[in-house]
Amino acid sequence: MDIATLVGIVMAFALVVGSILMGSGLGLFINIPSVMIVVGGTLGATMINYPLPDILKVSKVVKNAFFHRRHTVKELIGEFVTLAGTARREGILALESSIGDMKDEFMRKGLQLSIDGLEPSSIKEILNTEIESIQDRHKLGAEIFTTLGTYAPAMGMIGTLIGLVQMLQTMDDPSSIGPAMAVALLTTFYGAVMANVLFLPIAGKLRNRSSEEVMNKELMSEGIMSIAKGDNPRLLEQKLNAYLPPQMRESMFE
Repeated sequence: MDIATLVGIVMAFALVVGSILMGSGLGLFINIPSVMIVVGGTLGATMINYPLPDILKVSKVVKNAFFHRRHTVKELIGEFVTLAGTARREGILALESSIGDMKDEFMRKGLQLSIDGLEPSSIKEILNTEIESIQDRHKLGAEIFTTLGTYAPAMGMIGTLIGLVQMLQTMDDPSSIGPAMAVALLTTFYGAVMANVLFLPIAGKLRNRSSEEVMNKELMSEGIMSIAKGDNPRLLEQKLNAYLPPQMRESMFE
């Protein structure tokens, strides 16, 4: 689990709620009509913007913001060097026993294609298509949360206008000015908090996760191609080390 995402969300909401409690009661900031305008309006506008199947897919993508099994590049390089050494000594068919223990489906699939004897160009084409598909899925998730973060403040402004209209129409009744003004201000507050504490940060985290995963998949693809071509482990390591900054490059052969 990504502790930073959870801690960040809890911290942001805790500080907002804490600042409210230091100045007044929390009940002053609870207004059901405002919640209905912002939450309902934001979700409704987003559903208009995207097909329902795309919105339902977001639940599978958003978990990457909270649960993420991180592959370090050094670990991947070490694993591929070991696999390449086995393939050079015992033949590529010897890797079949190692595939079952691999948790990454992309890596499993690529090595299985190599074991099955596909041409390296065909393997490369299949893996590139997989990477593009991953990018598209992650891009859609980030785009939907960016859209939510765009619509939430806009719906807050709509709620503010509704509250101001209600207030101006009842200026002769002082007792109704307060509730109408509360709707006007709280909708903007809700929209800003939802956008800047929840939706936009999650969109940013998903984009970062996508970039990291795509880089790992490209490294895996390069390693799989090297094994399929029969490259020796030292050459494979040099190819994969190119994905690391110079100061982080290490060799298992030194």
